[in-house]
Amino acid sequence: MRNHIQPGNALDFVAPAGGVVSGKTAKKGALIHVPSTTAAEGVSYSGDLVGVFELDAQTSQAWTQGDVLYWNDTTKVWTKTATDNTKGGVAAYDKLAAAATGSVRLYPTI
Repeated sequence: MRNHIQPGNALDFVAPAGGVVSGKTAKKGALIHVPSTTAAEGVSYSGDLVGVFELDAQTSQAWTQGDVLYWNDTTKVWTKTATDNTKGGVAAYDKLAAAATGSVRLYPTI
């Protein structure tokens, strides 16, 4: 197929103001991703758009495997709260309410 560019599991991005940190969720428009490297503002980096990652999570919520998850770009945590947040994954495994991280299976939002 001549018009195929790539599988799209990861894309290259340019780090926004404040940069990005490897392994911490980042968002560019509707593209929620996990940077594979730390990058300062203006520097190119690769970000994974799919996969299962252990990521920062809202500590007051328990998750059950398969729960729909949303990225809160203000508090920088994954949550089950849809209001004012961006849908971007599902709980890969159960999470206790006290846990500060949870296993998130990323998926494209559009």
